Amino acid sequence: MKSIREIYKIGKGPSSSHTMGPQKAAKAYLEHHPDARNFHVTLYGSLAATGKGHLTDVAINEVLQKAGNVEIEWQPKVFLPGHPNGMTIAVDGENGERHDEWTFYSVGGGDIKCDHLPLDNSPEIYPLNSMTELLNWCNRNSRSYWEFVYEHEDSSIWDYLAEVWKVMCESIERGLDKEGILPGPLHLRRKAANYFIRAEGYKDVLRTRGLIFAYALAVSEENASGGTIVTAPTCGSCGVLPGVLYHLRKVYGYSDKRIIRSLATAALVGNVVKHNASISGAEVGCQGEVGVACAMTAAAANQLMGGSPSQIEYSAEMGLEHHLGMTCDPVCGLVQIPCIERNAYAAARALDANIYASYTDGLHRVSFDQVVRVMKRTGKDLPSLYKETGEGGLAAEIDQHDHDEFDFLNHIELPE
Repeated sequence: MKSIREIYKIGKGPSSSHTMGPQKAAKAYLEHHPDARNFHVTLYGSLAATGKGHLTDVAINEVLQKAGNVEIEWQPKVFLPGHPNGMTIAVDGENGERHDEWTFYSVGGGDIKCDHLPLDNSPEIYPLNSMTELLNWCNRNSRSYWEFVYEHEDSSIWDYLAEVWKVMCESIERGLDKEGILPGPLHLRRKAANYFIRAEGYKDVLRTRGLIFAYALAVSEENASGGTIVTAPTCGSCGVLPGVLYHLRKVYGYSDKRIIRSLATAALVGNVVKHNASISGAEVGCQGEVGVACAMTAAAANQLMGGSPSQIEYSAEMGLEHHLGMTCDPVCGLVQIPCIERNAYAAARALDANIYASYTDGLHRVSFDQVVRVMKRTGKDLPSLYKETGEGGLAAEIDQHDHDEFDFLNHIELPE
């Protein structure tokens, strides 16, 4: 497996696949065509279907318009063979001809693939690629997952994780301080600040849940508005991990060093899924985004609270297993409904998975690796309309031509 840096990318939302990836592709193309002044970009499949809601065109234009004119063509019904998130960039000639066309695939988590670019030359630094192998290593050496990271990453990884944690905390604190409407036609109100204020008025379990909801909402709302966040493992699932870790630090006073070590463990979990399956909503549905985020978070929380390697693996297994089959059906192609609520709910489920595993000896029948394999098969079996195309599920149910009447509460007839 590659460095855990590949899981945590610091950048602007709202989507790692639809915003970060296409922008990275535009930068790569421009770097190899510095004299070009007219560009034709064609977006295919999921990139085209929900690209406007994910600000794909904005991300591309931000790069290419500095050099010249950009024409973007949308082909939502055409899927390129390499991945549902396909795009091409070509130079428009003076006589209208196109030449030097490059095909890119945005494969999840902000990563891209292109035959014209060198193969990803970042080294495979981890000799073990499954949770079972990692668990056996921990048990055999009487060590924890983060120590496996310590053995194989260079020393700068801890400074990088410290920066990741800093950005995560800042996104929560910004999100808690903001109110108003999120950008886009849904006119969705920010909720994090209200949840935080209301949660402070409760005690015990209700207060815990409310605060976790508030923290996860804060990050997800920052992402939806194009703020700076950390992929964990994607932009669309960026609120789950920081929401829980921020809460645990507040309640139990865990040091930043322990939090950073838990981030290393969480990243190993995400890396296993990315290496053996996918974290792309367009490829496997939301189970690969929010489901993986829940697994990462459950593992991190369990480590913080003194779990054994077996209990940590069990926490991760439950976090992913109970999101199997989750579709990716963003309303209007925005990372708002149902994405924001899913982050808050998954944060609570991650804490539940951690607590459940803590009551056990860590032994269980279904392994994390088995769930990853099932998730991959399930994702391939899902029809494309349930994988980030905005054509099925909630996206199809909501009347997208009547955004001003979107709030269903407006349609409720109250008794006189």
